[in-house]
Amino acid sequence: MSVTTGPPAPPRTPEGAPRRRRAGDIDGFRGLAALSTVAFHVWQQYTAYDAHGTHPPVTNPVLDAVLSLEVIDLFFVLSAFLLTLSYARAALDGGSTRPARAFLFRRAIRILPLYVLAVLVVWATRNPTLPGDWQDLFEHLTFTHVFDQDRIFYTLGPTWSLSLEVLFYFVLVGLGPLAVRACRRLRRRADRVAVCAAGCLFLFAAPLAWITVAHYALGIPHTDWVAYFGPQARFGGFAAGMMLAVVLAALGDRARLSPGAALLLTALALAGLFCLSLQSDAEGFTFTYYHPIASALWALLLFGTLHIRRRTFWNRFLTARWLTPLGLISYSLFIWHEPVMLLLHNAGLLPAGPSGFPWALLIVFLAAVAVAAASYWLVEYPASLLGRLKDAQGRPRDFYPEPALR
Repeated sequence: MSVTTGPPAPPRTPEGAPRRRRAGDIDGFRGLAALSTVAFHVWQQYTAYDAHGTHPPVTNPVLDAVLSLEVIDLFFVLSAFLLTLSYARAALDGGSTRPARAFLFRRAIRILPLYVLAVLVVWATRNPTLPGDWQDLFEHLTFTHVFDQDRIFYTLGPTWSLSLEVLFYFVLVGLGPLAVRACRRLRRRADRVAVCAAGCLFLFAAPLAWITVAHYALGIPHTDWVAYFGPQARFGGFAAGMMLAVVLAALGDRARLSPGAALLLTALALAGLFCLSLQSDAEGFTFTYYHPIASALWALLLFGTLHIRRRTFWNRFLTARWLTPLGLISYSLFIWHEPVMLLLHNAGLLPAGPSGFPWALLIVFLAAVAVAAASYWLVEYPASLLGRLKDAQGRPRDFYPEPALR
């Protein structure tokens, strides 16, 4: 059911062009995040572990910090920001939101076709004789593998995050309309902003509290994947994106950053992310709270990129012609890069030893991007056309309406 509140939203005449530019910036972020994810997993593949500790494939600490930067929180923040924005605008300024059935249908055709295909293909190649590890297949197809300590990284390792993504969809269609209805009763816009912001802060603080209790009170080790990769620990990334949506909806076209202020904020956020990666060791504070801190910094970086008066060279970089196409295929690149890397490794096509890491990085990049491009045009794009089967309210579209009787 759609939710309509108060007076219609005020016109946003200046927003057309900025929104198109915003989409380009976000595609650039997606492209960078996808490339960074590939680099991280190749770096991880070439990192040696023994009784003396961890031995990364590069000895330069600066380069190691860049390669080992985890960007999964950026995906969470981006997703939550984009999907929460319509709810935030409806809550603060009135208007309507899509019915849950329409929202979930569009999310399903965006996520499921490629995901299900990839899970079946990879699982089948690794389980050539039946029945195989049927529990692993079942958990991946139901997005419950994030709750399995042994299988969380099976089949498609990085897709533990999609379990949280799907859970977030259901949380959003549950809480979003409730927030809109609650704000309908408030006359002052400042009060509506405060209610929405307080809800986001609570959702951000809850995982912080869990991490603190789990690590310092219960002594749960970092290798307990369910404890530290589950929604109770990682929902802060989505909460940060939701807060960003509320802030931008509340500000509208007001208080946009000057180019100098935007670049300063961008530089501070990037420096913070670099320092966080540089200082993250298994025993330290920054390792324990890496993901909540990173989520806040990614949200700050997005704010400094999107809420601006004039575009800067950072925005022009994000919309470079070589980068935005990578944003277009970023989901396919995210899904396929690990199977491609492992296939190349098992076939002996990747050079061995730390000295072979740069060449392995290049080989995996080229192969994974080629596979991702084919996957986008053969699977993702055709699947997106299924969106035409439903109208804006989520009802089946009538392609052959009866002519009106006169």
